[in-house]
Amino acid sequence: MEPLDPDVCYRALTTRDPRFDGRLFVAVTSTGIYCRPVCPARTPKRENCQFHASAASAQEAGFRPCLRCRPETAPDLASWRGTSNTVSRALALIAEGALDGGEAGVEALAERLGVGDRQLRRLFRQHLGATPVAVAQTRRVLFAKQLIQETRMPLAQVALASGFGSIRRFNETFQALYARPPGELRRKQATSAPQAADAGVTLRLRYRPPYDWRAMLDYLSARAIDGVEEVSDTRYRRTVAQEDGVGTVEVTHEPARDNLVVTVQVSRVEALPTLVARVRRVFDVGADIETIGAHLSRDPFLAPLVALRPGLRAPGAWDGFELAVRAILGQQVTVEAARRLAGKLVALCSETRPTGRPLSCVFPSAARVAAADLGPLGMPSARKAALKALAEAALADPLLFHPFGTVEEGISRLRAIRGVGEWTAQYIALRALRETDAFPASDVALLRSAADDDGARPTPEALLVRSEPWRPWRAYAAQHLWAADPGPRLLEARHG
Repeated sequence: MEPLDPDVCYRALTTRDPRFDGRLFVAVTSTGIYCRPVCPARTPKRENCQFHASAASAQEAGFRPCLRCRPETAPDLASWRGTSNTVSRALALIAEGALDGGEAGVEALAERLGVGDRQLRRLFRQHLGATPVAVAQTRRVLFAKQLIQETRMPLAQVALASGFGSIRRFNETFQALYARPPGELRRKQATSAPQAADAGVTLRLRYRPPYDWRAMLDYLSARAIDGVEEVSDTRYRRTVAQEDGVGTVEVTHEPARDNLVVTVQVSRVEALPTLVARVRRVFDVGADIETIGAHLSRDPFLAPLVALRPGLRAPGAWDGFELAVRAILGQQVTVEAARRLAGKLVALCSETRPTGRPLSCVFPSAARVAAADLGPLGMPSARKAALKALAEAALADPLLFHPFGTVEEGISRLRAIRGVGEWTAQYIALRALRETDAFPASDVALLRSAADDDGARPTPEALLVRSEPWRPWRAYAAQHLWAADPGPRLLEARHG
């Protein structure tokens, strides 16, 4: 990431430019507070301003979050992607708890990413202005503050949900950072308004507009598994596996406020950070869509596609194993056929059984699939064998569907699984590993959309060459090509 230009940053602050929200944070030395550039407070003097690339950087420098503009609600942009994929992957893992153990976990995190721990710290300093542990701690505090201000969860549950080891540590952190106990940060309306016992926890996730909500719902609707997912014109719902039953997650859109509204109903509040991270991944909340669109629009072929769908996101996977199973089920069949096969697999292997309610099943675990007789699925034996091999690989390596090393190393690890060819590995990398440069060049829909004016399709090899200028955002280029495909919804794989 290029160093922040103080003059540009100050102009963004004085004009309250929303394009910089999430890209920088303003620390005011005269007050000891850091803000978003859109903060409604009076503009501080230029000589009193410091500019930071992340909230963690400002907090590590000794500043406390502003109570008016609420830095925890800023868009969580992934603008460093393309400069450091390592940082991007690390942040995704931190969001799912990779550094809950503190400094001791940095070495293990670095090993998973294929770099040394010193190199990882250097990259974080370079791109975010803070150490990995500081980033994890800041995220924990800001998530706790969001729970305090947007929900009516008891404070003890807030501490537990946001990853604090004890109530005492939770109280001490907020006293030190905000100079007041956490209870004083709770809005009055959050404690007085009535709430049904089963209403769940509702949070808002801010994104950088534009956001093509219709395209996202269309993608999810076409693949919704009966009993596991439910998609309407306005919302997405799915089940969540729990030790004591089935929980749910619901996502709706609040376009006037550039928010996704997430309602989670689970019995264990400790699961909240992971579930919120999964919603961010599925709905691609962190995409810096303006930067991506500007880059892809340099190509004369892609420019009109981007202009047609400026807010198009690259949907992610709720779970890596689930996505990989869907990819194998979708080899050489239509999206609808793959959806029906997934429904059969759930009915065959799910730990819960249909109850007549719309959402009553959870997607089966790798252990359930590995132990099941897949004969009733009515699939070719090669694909049934591939499902078994996939399940066994997932059981042998719990981190199989997490970023590990370089993109190429991740693809190689996936291709080592029987029945996972280049297309399937690239598709898993795109949706589950969230590799922004993954590109399944042999996909028939991509080849159709990339045809020339005479209708002649390129070869996969030619499309790979053509895609070089689209780096490091080829996953988004693929999404635009898929959206423009006029042909039948067919997933085609070439196995190596």
